[in-house]
Amino acid sequence: MRAGIHSINRLLATDTINLPQGIIEVIPSRTAPALRLKDENGQAFDLTQQRGKWLFVHFWASWCGPCAREIPTIQILNNQLTHPAFRIVLINTAETEDTVFSFLSTTAPQLHSLLDEDGQVSEAWSPRGLPSTYFVDPQGVIRYLALGGRPWDSAAYQTFIKALLNQTPQTIKP
Repeated sequence: MRAGIHSINRLLATDTINLPQGIIEVIPSRTAPALRLKDENGQAFDLTQQRGKWLFVHFWASWCGPCAREIPTIQILNNQLTHPAFRIVLINTAETEDTVFSFLSTTAPQLHSLLDEDGQVSEAWSPRGLPSTYFVDPQGVIRYLALGGRPWDSAAYQTFIKALLNQTPQTIKP
């Protein structure tokens, strides 16, 4: 009996994630909408081909002040948190390829952004303002949301993301 209690406690400990300021658990969780776009280099991206990874899906625009302040912290996060089961997916909402390329080349040259030039993907995801970041689990389900700019290079946010990556499929709630 005692061993059973310890097993339950271990399961509960791995299932609990401390949410840093501004991260909201999406309840009820929902399957991520379709996401098929090209980046500013013409490379195609399809969300369905990313199963098995945690995705950091980030909606932004160059004219958005909080986005402009946040993008460099995302580049730092990208540089510091290299894990095969984690991918950052930037989605620029309704700007031209030239605008996105120009902005990223001076602000975060190592990042690439998908282009939602007609706004259809953004409409399907329905971010409640910019920037908005969704955390999509390895099964393609939206689990967490961050509204507004966040210091993604800070310890609290990196610890949160590492905790997501440490979850096993059995500990991810359906």
